[in-house]
Amino acid sequence: MSENKTEWFSEWFNSPYYHILYKHRDFIEAELFIKNISSLLSFKSGQKALDVGCGRGRHAILLNQQGLDVTGIDISQENIQYASRFQKADLKFFEKDMRFVVEENHYDYVFNLFTSFGYFDQEEHNYQTMSAFAKELKSGGKLVIDFMNCRRIIEGLIKQEEKLIDGILFKISRKVEESFIVKMIEFEDKGKKINYEEKVRIINEEDFLKYFNFAGISVDKIFGNYNLDPYNSLKSERIIFIASKNN
Repeated sequence: MSENKTEWFSEWFNSPYYHILYKHRDFIEAELFIKNISSLLSFKSGQKALDVGCGRGRHAILLNQQGLDVTGIDISQENIQYASRFQKADLKFFEKDMRFVVEENHYDYVFNLFTSFGYFDQEEHNYQTMSAFAKELKSGGKLVIDFMNCRRIIEGLIKQEEKLIDGILFKISRKVEESFIVKMIEFEDKGKKINYEEKVRIINEEDFLKYFNFAGISVDKIFGNYNLDPYNSLKSERIIFIASKNN
């Protein structure tokens, strides 16, 4: 099969195999996180939120259940088609590239969850994306970013594993290559050999602070997991930023 070398996600996220491999991602973990964030930020009914990289909408749906007027965007047409079945007056989904602004000075909250950042080969695109987040927020609006803790991932990197899901044997290998954590996914289906690649930039706390500073965003709090326990750079599973637009 053909492969998009520069933007791997355009093909992989639209593949049915992506959702087979990651079908274990359910609402339970997402619900815990969203309820904790709602309590922390004291959501008010009708506040506007943008869920960037919304996937099939699990976080957007839960945010909406907390009273927010939510718009979910994703680059995957397949994801948006699926999420749109849950659409209603205060819950909308549409296809869009996160590097480009949806609507300026419009949202009380921008959410970028479950490592939906750092996909781009060019570092300037990360700055462009963060700048878009800032422009989308109202003055004083809150940005919530949930990213993997790269230091912990690299320290415990599982280089090879296999997963049998729905009769498909996924052979997964991982490596650190230059500034990225790269995951290679190989399998056979209906007699055809298929392979995909995931490639996420290694972004640590100090890197995010550079992006924030560039975009005019200040960090309020940093957490290390979905229980919102304190962040530890070596031990935490996640790095979760609560940040504010400066003006």
